[in-house]
Amino acid sequence: MDFKLTEEQQMLQDTAARLVRDTYSFEQRETFLRSPLGFSADAWQQLGALGLTAAPFAEAYGGFAGSGVDILLIAKELGRGLCLEPFLHSVVFGGGLLAQLGSAAQREALLPRVADASLQLAVALEEPQSHYQLHDLRTRAQKVDGGWRLNGHKAAVFGGHSAGLILVSARTGGAERDAAGVSLFLLDPQSTGVRRREYPTTDGRKACDLYLEDVFVANTTLLGGEGKVLPALYYQQGRAIAAQCGEALGSMEAACQLTLDYLKVRQQFGQPIGKFQALQHRMVDMRIELEQATSMALLAACVADEADSDDRSRTLAAAKYIISRAGRFIADQGIQLHGGIGLTWEYAFSHHAKHLLMIARQFGDDDYHLQAYSTLMQDA
Repeated sequence: MDFKLTEEQQMLQDTAARLVRDTYSFEQRETFLRSPLGFSADAWQQLGALGLTAAPFAEAYGGFAGSGVDILLIAKELGRGLCLEPFLHSVVFGGGLLAQLGSAAQREALLPRVADASLQLAVALEEPQSHYQLHDLRTRAQKVDGGWRLNGHKAAVFGGHSAGLILVSARTGGAERDAAGVSLFLLDPQSTGVRRREYPTTDGRKACDLYLEDVFVANTTLLGGEGKVLPALYYQQGRAIAAQCGEALGSMEAACQLTLDYLKVRQQFGQPIGKFQALQHRMVDMRIELEQATSMALLAACVADEADSDDRSRTLAAAKYIISRAGRFIADQGIQLHGGIGLTWEYAFSHHAKHLLMIARQFGDDDYHLQAYSTLMQDA
């Protein structure tokens, strides 16, 4: 197979790489990280101005209907720069759900704003007890005159502290773990009865828990059919996983390069430690994991936009499993090869290591995806 990028894809990747290189130094990132927003509003607007946030959307909404590979290329460069902006959760996951489930009026009103980065979305699907099972819902939506009343608690809503709209799943029918009865709503976080508890994640990014107490949402905020959106939630989470694999790939490449550079300059016994054969072997092991992760990230990107099927689900589960383990291996080995400096907050490698560990636990950890892969193989 020909894995070469097209001219348009190469230009897309170069645009993202140049933006990160010119405006996102590690020192600047530290400033963004400590800001109340937790990321750079200017960088977010630049992503929109360059059309990068419009990549997945149809031309009718200001995009260019980019493929899974296009999204991977953007995510990879953002991962390489440890960018904090909510591209994954707002554009890929939230925007994907809106594009798939939204009515014509909802799409026309909201997708152009998501595409130009004037509207940030967040996705609130998981709950404290759910452990990656999107159908395990205690949040309830009760039908009332003119709309719904939401009550419940959503956990780990990435970017939820700054989002203009949050896509919230709630049960409109059935028992707590039934596949049927899951609905999705567009929630204005400024609505009466909404409370957000903001906190930093392991890698320094910001997330929040969402508490809903008799929150009224109008009928026009319902996305998709009442009680029938669970397949779409898993489908769009698969697209987000493929994009996240690209983000992890960029971070792993940067971590490997930082480690190699350190081995070349760190002196021990009068010579660079990179000349020691044992350390060379460990560096080679890191590169082997990176190459395998690269192949799986590309495979995941190629199937991301395919119709839902067991084959697609198996591929995405395998990719997430392999890339999660590769990311942890590269983070662990890199820390060992760096010594104490590998854990210091002032050094970029420690942030890549923490980000890779965080990625390994989003959208399902490696145990979860190994079990999913095994179950799908048994069903085949």
